[in-house]
Amino acid sequence: MTQIRLIVTVALFFLLFDNYSFYENVLKVYPLNETGIFHLVSVALLLFTFTIFLFTLFSSKYTTKPLLIMTLLVSSFTTYFMSSYHVVIDSTMIRNTLQTDMHESLDLLSVKLFLYILFLGLLPSIWVYRKNIEYLSLKVELFRKVKTLFLTLLVMVLLLLGSSKFFTSFFREHIPLRYHTNPTFWIYSIGEYIASTVQTETIVVKSMGLNATIPPSTDTTPNLVIMVVGEASRADHFSLNGYEKETNPLLKKEHIINLPNVSSCGTSTAHSVPCMFSFFDRDDFNYKKGISYENVLDVIHHTKKVEILWRDNNSDSKGVALRVPYADYKQPSINSYCPEGECRDKGMLIGLQEYINKKEGKNILIVLHQMGNHGPSYYKRYTKEFEKFTPVCKTNQLEECTQESISNAYDNAILYSDYFLSEVIQLLKENENNHKTSMIYMSDHGESLGEHGLYLHGLPYFMAPEAQTHIGAFMWFGKSNQRDFNSQKAYSHDNLVHTLLGLFNVKTKLYKEELDILR
Repeated sequence: MTQIRLIVTVALFFLLFDNYSFYENVLKVYPLNETGIFHLVSVALLLFTFTIFLFTLFSSKYTTKPLLIMTLLVSSFTTYFMSSYHVVIDSTMIRNTLQTDMHESLDLLSVKLFLYILFLGLLPSIWVYRKNIEYLSLKVELFRKVKTLFLTLLVMVLLLLGSSKFFTSFFREHIPLRYHTNPTFWIYSIGEYIASTVQTETIVVKSMGLNATIPPSTDTTPNLVIMVVGEASRADHFSLNGYEKETNPLLKKEHIINLPNVSSCGTSTAHSVPCMFSFFDRDDFNYKKGISYENVLDVIHHTKKVEILWRDNNSDSKGVALRVPYADYKQPSINSYCPEGECRDKGMLIGLQEYINKKEGKNILIVLHQMGNHGPSYYKRYTKEFEKFTPVCKTNQLEECTQESISNAYDNAILYSDYFLSEVIQLLKENENNHKTSMIYMSDHGESLGEHGLYLHGLPYFMAPEAQTHIGAFMWFGKSNQRDFNSQKAYSHDNLVHTLLGLFNVKTKLYKEELDILR
């Protein structure tokens, strides 16, 4: 077999077995009638020829087999997640994947995933590896390569010109469809990820707010603020927001100031967490800015009048807490509340009162990063006594469960968060005599639970449903620190940094009063 024939065979394999998600989404836009069949065949042929062109461009005696094998193996993973959870593999999803720890990865393992890897990855890779490739002289191989590139390019041009009206609409009005092509889009996304991530020079973090101060005040009572970063909590599953199931029975007994109209900065933890603590708003924020500039924790730290602590029961702080005290509470050696092998958010409260006592007379900011509603194994996010809503989906194969059972498992996890957050409030109440106490809760993003066939989160923001961007959020204030403001107004993660600065009365040019929720 020549290497060109091998490339054509593998490209045909991708076309037939790795693009179910792509065809499914194309058929949603172009129904399967006579015209729809023509459109489907046209885009399939264009994808087929482009895949051949791409592999041929990088083919050689030493690269063809490794390139095809690597692409087959990676595509078996992407096909599984695109088909099962209806996610897309863009640069943000790649960053999410690379920042996922072993504990989160184990949640995604399943027999179905193994079968995808076996039949779409390992077996065809073994076939490619064992295939004998006929290599002739350099001149002949170069001629074959140029001829293949020319012919595939010619076919693509003829397709585009022959159906120019259709393809103009396809590329301009239905941009999200190309996000589902396999392997071309994830290959493109890797290139985009590298371009947006890889630094050609050493990163020098730019200081911000070095002159930030907290002026003296006649009120010498120190502030104690606990900021809770939620995980995958969507607003419409909070009974505080009118959800029919009672998911916030404990919080409703507290003097909560609910924020029903808050939108996230992104649709993934890797993007939203650094963004929500950044001084760049959602439209201006990107990964490089996140790692190249100090954030609000740094600015508050510059005042030298606030003790800061970050405790994490999620993957990590995504770079936010690199320059402040940090503790990983996913470790059983630190978190003593880890029943059934799952370290609970409640464990982050262990020893917190002792920490506050040691900082007597000082302003304190504590950030607690929850495991919260991390999917797809929602049933693992709570203990048995919180399994109020049944039946429950008890597998990470969400597409095999009914939407009701998925929602029940998710809601039970919110019920556990309700308990955890009420415990945070009780801790603050115990310190009201010595501090002005406050609590802010904001989730990092929302979650899709099977609506329109979508699961989890991470879709590009412009095409993400409201379920992934409309987040749970509220505030609580102690008796000596009551606030009054328009809680019904539309807010976003962009408001958080300025609200934190306002709570501590930090004076800096970075502060924007109009973005402070409390002003």
